[in-house]
Amino acid sequence: MSDETILKVDDLKVWFDVKKQGAMPWVKARKLKAIDGVSFELKAGETLGIVGESGCGKSTLARAVMQMLPVEAGSVVWLGAELVGLDTRHMRSHRKEMQMIFQDPLASLNPRMTIGQIIAEPLKTHFPSLSGDEMKKRVQDVLDTVGILPNLVNRYPHEFSGGQCQRIGIARALVVDPQLIICDEPVSALDVSIQAQVINLLMDLQKETGVALIFIAHDLSVVKHISDRVMVLYLGNVMEIAPARALYAKPMHPYTEALIAAVPIPDPKREKAKQIMLLDQDLPSPLDPPSGCVFRTRCPIAERRCAEEKPLLRDTGEDHKVACHLR
Repeated sequence: MSDETILKVDDLKVWFDVKKQGAMPWVKARKLKAIDGVSFELKAGETLGIVGESGCGKSTLARAVMQMLPVEAGSVVWLGAELVGLDTRHMRSHRKEMQMIFQDPLASLNPRMTIGQIIAEPLKTHFPSLSGDEMKKRVQDVLDTVGILPNLVNRYPHEFSGGQCQRIGIARALVVDPQLIICDEPVSALDVSIQAQVINLLMDLQKETGVALIFIAHDLSVVKHISDRVMVLYLGNVMEIAPARALYAKPMHPYTEALIAAVPIPDPKREKAKQIMLLDQDLPSPLDPPSGCVFRTRCPIAERRCAEEKPLLRDTGEDHKVACHLR
């Protein structure tokens, strides 16, 4: 990991207009604030883990960074270039530098194309000057890198297991030599043993190529294993961001404490003895978020100030930031 910042996201907001079904045309749509002012930076070769419950905006944030969704406000600066507002033609030149791996490995692959055609497709888009033999060689090389036998290039996605399909998705992302890969819950649909293989593969590839990763997951133990830093999202807001070891050793936000407490401990005695911090109520609707701190309705230490004033993400030292009035 170097000190060069390759991605800077500043006060990013992604809002959607939502109308009730059957509402009259003159009824104004409500704003769903999926991402509401997220800021972070990513260095070359670094892995940033993003965690949070379902519906907290993790996947929306990933797609907004990739400019796959319209952005309400804010900035996404990639290698010094502002991406927000770029049209499709100008954005295409950055696509080969930023790639994505999706949650469902089989659904993300075209069932009518062979894996050779799937992996060669980005090369045809971004490197049209390559000859057929050169493309074939690069496809075979990247398949070998991810542990898929090159003689299987003419097979279709349904002929592979879920873990193999995810390796093919990784190969498709790697084939254009990107500087950033966003992994949107890439192991959640896989068995535990296969999850470990895919995680180890990503870590090995990062060591070899120096590619930066944004790794989104529900499993905090997986995020801890692969990440240099971890960012905790809740209702489209950053609750805490810190180096992985510091965050797991001493979480500062009550929400982070609850997430970490829910991670099972492989020692039965320690697991039985630990205190589990249960969150009250369900996740609020992003259409009607709580005033002030969005976590206050489920927070065990919330005070009156939490309802009146939204906490800012402040630096507590050693690259550890938290959005909480009381910590």
